[in-house]
Amino acid sequence: MDWLDLSLTLPITDPTWIFFLVLSIILFAPILLNKLRIPHIIGMILAGVVIGEHGFNILARDSSFELFSKVGLYYIMFLAGLEINMADFKQNRKKALVLGLLAFIVPIVIGFIANVAYLEYGILTSVLLASMYASHTLIAYPIVIRLGVSRNRSVSIAVGGTAVTDTLTLLVLAVVGGLFKGEAGSFFWIWLVLKVVFLGALIIYFFPRIGRWFFRRYDDNVMQYIFVLAMVFLGAGLMEFVGMEGILGAFLAGLVLNPLIPHVSPLMNHLEFVGNALFIPYFLIGVGMLIDVQVIFGDGDALKVAAVMIIMALLGKWIACWLTQKLSGMTALERKMMYGLSTAQAAATLAAVLVGYNMIMPNGERLLNEDVLNGTVLLILVTCIVSSLITERAARRMAVDEADMETEDPSRAPEKILIPVANPDTIEHLISLALVVRDPKQKDNLLALNVVNDNNPSGNAESRGKRYLEKAAMISASADVGLKQISRYDLNIAAGIMHTAKEHGVTDVIIGLHHKSTIVDSFFGMLTENLLKGLHREVMVAKFLMPLNTLRRIIIAVPPKAEYEAGFPKWVEHFCRMGNTLACRVHFFANEDTAIRLKALIRRKYSQTMTDYSLLDDWGDLLILTGQVNYDHLLVVISARPGSISYDSSFEKLPNQLRYFANNSLIVLYPDQLGEPQDVLSFSNPRGNNEVQHYEKVGQWFYKWFKKNS
Repeated sequence: MDWLDLSLTLPITDPTWIFFLVLSIILFAPILLNKLRIPHIIGMILAGVVIGEHGFNILARDSSFELFSKVGLYYIMFLAGLEINMADFKQNRKKALVLGLLAFIVPIVIGFIANVAYLEYGILTSVLLASMYASHTLIAYPIVIRLGVSRNRSVSIAVGGTAVTDTLTLLVLAVVGGLFKGEAGSFFWIWLVLKVVFLGALIIYFFPRIGRWFFRRYDDNVMQYIFVLAMVFLGAGLMEFVGMEGILGAFLAGLVLNPLIPHVSPLMNHLEFVGNALFIPYFLIGVGMLIDVQVIFGDGDALKVAAVMIIMALLGKWIACWLTQKLSGMTALERKMMYGLSTAQAAATLAAVLVGYNMIMPNGERLLNEDVLNGTVLLILVTCIVSSLITERAARRMAVDEADMETEDPSRAPEKILIPVANPDTIEHLISLALVVRDPKQKDNLLALNVVNDNNPSGNAESRGKRYLEKAAMISASADVGLKQISRYDLNIAAGIMHTAKEHGVTDVIIGLHHKSTIVDSFFGMLTENLLKGLHREVMVAKFLMPLNTLRRIIIAVPPKAEYEAGFPKWVEHFCRMGNTLACRVHFFANEDTAIRLKALIRRKYSQTMTDYSLLDDWGDLLILTGQVNYDHLLVVISARPGSISYDSSFEKLPNQLRYFANNSLIVLYPDQLGEPQDVLSFSNPRGNNEVQHYEKVGQWFYKWFKKNS
């Protein structure tokens, strides 16, 4: 036995060492490049150049790199579709269409002219080569995710424009291939368009329905992750089946699954984590392994072709972004962000050059020769570096500007949301609700509470409460959101919640709806009633029959004079934020005066929210909403505490009316009330403000009677 046999052959073929080297690059490249202030993406690509066959030949680009590179490429496109703020995307879809068309037309026009006039290529070669200048890959997209600016409108426009540009580029590739093979007959164009349109409609129609069905029945995180990944590859595979590139199907899958995977959900965190930790770096290293740096020292023709390709690609994208900025009235920083994201060439460019390189013309020459192939790898290297540098600078500036705006906003008060946990069946729903209504700009604003009764000497209650708190913390942590666990002894649960709220400066409380166990129980239960009497902060009483991410609409019933309550702006913000996160419409039912105030507030501060408004003249009859609320809708009823401005005697009928919505998810919200709870009566006002409400009822009745008989 030779204990010192250290013979090493390159490239390394042992799977263990291959995976170790790749993981080492993924681990140490960011550490080193942070000190050099170079974007991580460039480091991954350069590492691929060094270890690849054109570098030190340490690793070969074997089937593992082929597999992981394809997965990483699909992952980038999928996350791009998933990260889009659908409300912003719909609001900016015209700008995205403009950018996409310009980013395709401008490079292909100036590129075609340069290819024919300067490089002296033929018509078919010039068209295919020019289409390569138009395509781009969202290589730098992980940068905007890491810096937290992925929801900026310029990012949404750039991502939407990418879908348009790459679709047109891939269509050009399919058409050129058809012309070259002699397939471009009378039905070729019609058949190509029909296949793409039919498959796109199939994905848009069936994927969301299959996703909702799955998420409502299976809540295991691993199963959900595997399901989503399978849908991504199904979409990509179907696109490849009809002759298009799989990146289009992956992007479309992300777009249609977007409403089902909220940005703050545990599933979203898992998808980003696995992609950014493994698949996307693998793809970037694989791209670097394709690049032959020796092209720089090659013959003059290769350098001339590479120079034309780089200049046309960079210039064409800059002109397209500049025109989009001027036409859409955007800022220079937004133009830089769009330019940075739309500059990198990789996926569709590689697909086009490989297809053209493998096409042999009748004269024996390749449609795209070796000069173009070598120029392409240099184009990829230069554009990826330029894209990463520009995107990094623009994203950092946007992040700083957004942080400054938050700091300068004096109206933004500290937020603390308290979630009492006592029922293991409702913990996940309550934490999910807190995650979608919380302010993501504020850190450590979630608190979970378990109250143990002083009269219960058993230790079982305390250990059971700790398990509930740990479950709540695990759910929150899986969404990358911190949660503070609080356990305390008190006289009863209501007292424990109120004392904790005062001690920790709680601004909102989220509790589950009481399950009526005996005939003498009230609808809301003693806990909720005592809590409302002793706490003047916003309280949400929630009941969910399905996961939040599968809800399709939020129906909010708003009582008259709700706009005069102190907590009116807060609950409007909460449900607008919830609608944006879940990508669903928020439908308000209110009287004319309240609706006017609602529209003004939402137009001024939450214009990106998808909203509808309907009149609800008779608040006393909520049963008219039974025809409006479907099984996959969330009904929200804005109530009020006795003695508050918007309190009405008809609120006493609310428990009986809500029984008709037993098959719907429900939230009853009590907004902030100025001052201390008004449950103390005085001799001067023995009935509080309720007496005024009764007089108003009588006046309204006479008004309607005279109006009816006049």
